[in-house]
Amino acid sequence: MRYAKRGRLRFTSHRDISRAVERAVRRAGLPVAYSAGFSPHPKISYAGAAPTGVASEAEYLEIGVSRPCDPRSVLADLDASLPPGLDVVDVVEARSGTLADRLEASVWEVRLPGADPAEAEAAVKEFWAADLVEVERLTKKGMRRFDARQAVHALALTDEAAHGGIGEAAGASGRTAGQKPVQPCVILRMVVRHETPAVRPDDVLTGLRLVAGFAPPSPPEVTRLAQGPLDAVTGEPADPFDLDRAGGDR
Repeated sequence: MRYAKRGRLRFTSHRDISRAVERAVRRAGLPVAYSAGFSPHPKISYAGAAPTGVASEAEYLEIGVSRPCDPRSVLADLDASLPPGLDVVDVVEARSGTLADRLEASVWEVRLPGADPAEAEAAVKEFWAADLVEVERLTKKGMRRFDARQAVHALALTDEAAHGGIGEAAGASGRTAGQKPVQPCVILRMVVRHETPAVRPDDVLTGLRLVAGFAPPSPPEVTRLAQGPLDAVTGEPADPFDLDRAGGDR
């Protein structure tokens, strides 16, 4: 199942999302399978969950069921049982392989309100020119230092960012009729491979600050747009459900 985490639900922890999914499964009447033992648990597994505070259009989970189900009915029933902001996007019947193994990379959109596009573009060039960009992050095992450059497959400003986030209708002054000046907004789009340790968008932003002194004035707004197997031709993650829709290995 592919689901989206939107709006205020981006601040929900992964534990709370898993509880919401379990409740929704019960409300929807899905014939979920349970583990054996003294404390049976529903067979629901998550793959590559986005960090708390990050929106996503491409979160994935697998649900074990005790009998065959129509994916269209599962999508409709489960989506109706989840809170607004947790939205089921796609459901397929698993055919072969492990879903987690297919999630090789993610596409991230990072909006930086108030940032200067020229400074952002220069920082991206400095980042690409560096052979190594070491950052530090506090983990469960303490402070860890790792290379944030190696995992980044693509990093660029979008066309909207190149115009400073101001539409043509705003004119050279950046104003629309009867409105205050429009605030520039840099938009970064990055493709990051899933490696160990995981490199997150905030690690890349830290890298941009270290190599070029780029420090946006406002907190970033991060959205995961896609994740899946990295396509060697397009350089983008493909749909991880392609094998399931094809009915097995191709």
